[in-house]
Amino acid sequence: MSGQLIRALTASDWPQVEAIYREGISTGHATFEPEPPSWETFDLGKLPGQRLVAVEDDTVLGWAAASPTSTREVYRGVAEHSVYVAESARGRGIGDALLGALITSTEAAGIWTLQSGIFPENVGSLTLHVSHGFRVVGTRERIALMTYGPLAGTWRDVYLVERRSRHPMPHRTPHLPRA
Repeated sequence: MSGQLIRALTASDWPQVEAIYREGISTGHATFEPEPPSWETFDLGKLPGQRLVAVEDDTVLGWAAASPTSTREVYRGVAEHSVYVAESARGRGIGDALLGALITSTEAAGIWTLQSGIFPENVGSLTLHVSHGFRVVGTRERIALMTYGPLAGTWRDVYLVERRSRHPMPHRTPHLPRA
């Protein structure tokens, strides 16, 4: 990924991040969401400090972000995440760099488990996650009916993947905001 920079995602990145999100949605293999959220909703739902973009020459090539999974104290070290790469930037190591940076960032913040739901058909995402130490811990069968796009009316399975930190976490509560 030479020439690219991984940095914090800011509000000024939102138009490009939203466009990449919309590209993923259009495939039918990225999310159950029919539309990207507003910036305000995205901003409220993601952990500060756990939102990254890959940028080259002022162009956002991809993004990654983590969200709390629960407001319960015992789950403060568990986060759900997403990684999206622009169609024009796929195959260049952008997802690899973003996921690696997100793992480093979340572990530094005291997050010991990252998890995500991935459609079985999204082989690229599954391969990327396995290469970073994620494992499939289960399949949620026929979890929801697609309501939009090329797969509207189709029941979808989702693989639940997780990565547990390989580094011992300190015996302290992570400094994460509450959801």
